[in-house]
Amino acid sequence: MLGRVPALVDSGVDIICIDSSDGYSVWQKNTIDWVREHYGDSVKIGAGNVVDKEGFYYLAEAGADFIKVGVGGGSICITRETKGIGRGQASALIDVVEARDEYFERTGVYIPICSDGGIVHDHHITFALAMGADFVMMGRYFARFDESPTRKVKINGNFVKEYWGEGSNRARNWQRYDMGGEAKNKLSFEEGVDSYIPYAGPLKDNVELTISKIKSTMCNCGSITIKELHEKARFTLVSNVSIKEGKAHDVILKDIQTEQ
Repeated sequence: MLGRVPALVDSGVDIICIDSSDGYSVWQKNTIDWVREHYGDSVKIGAGNVVDKEGFYYLAEAGADFIKVGVGGGSICITRETKGIGRGQASALIDVVEARDEYFERTGVYIPICSDGGIVHDHHITFALAMGADFVMMGRYFARFDESPTRKVKINGNFVKEYWGEGSNRARNWQRYDMGGEAKNKLSFEEGVDSYIPYAGPLKDNVELTISKIKSTMCNCGSITIKELHEKARFTLVSNVSIKEGKAHDVILKDIQTEQ
C-alpha cells in the first residue's frame, strides 16, 4: 500500500479500489485511513467485497466512497468451493442495498454499490441494477473480446480466449495471499481457476448490443435512469416451468447452416 497508492496517484488515476475476497477486514479500514490521512478526499477509494449489511456498514463508517458486493460469484472464482465462504449474488446485493438506503436516510451520505459477480447473460446486468446496484463489474464479459490482453487460441475447432482468476497460481499473486514463512512465494491453495472462454470478437459491436438490451428492459420498467429503475423495477418468484416457458419451446429451431 505504501508504495502502490502514491505510484497510482502520481500516475493520474481517478479512482482506487481495494479488491479482495474478504472486504470486511481491518486491513481495508487501515488502508482507507491511510489514504484519507495522506490525500484527504481528493482521492476516491472503493472497498470490498462484502455480502451483508454488517460488511457494508463497516466499510461505510470507514469512509469508503463506493462498496463492491459479491464473494464467490465470479465465473473463475472458487472461493465458495475451497473455503465455504460466500453468498448468492442476488441475496447479497439485496441485503447490502437495504443497508445502503438505510445509511443514506440516516446520514444523508449516498454510497454507490458495485455488483461484482453472477453475470452470465446480458439481462443479468439489468437484474443487478434493478436490485439496487449503481454499476457492475464484469471480468468474463470483457475478457472475451479482441481488446483483452490475453491470447486467442483455437481449441477443438473453436476460438477461445485465456481467462484466469487472481486467486489462481497463474496470476502469480503470491504477495496478496502472503502467509509468511515457507509459504511466502507460493499459494497454499487456489481461489481461482485457469480457464478459456468463447471468443466474442470486437468489443464495440458487443457492448452496443448489450447496452441496447439494458435500455430496452429499462423502458419496459418505465425507467430512463438507473435511479428510476431502482424505484420501479419489480421482481417475482418463478418456477422451473416458468423459466422453461420463457425460452423457445415446442418448436424445431432452424439451423441456418443446414438450410444453406
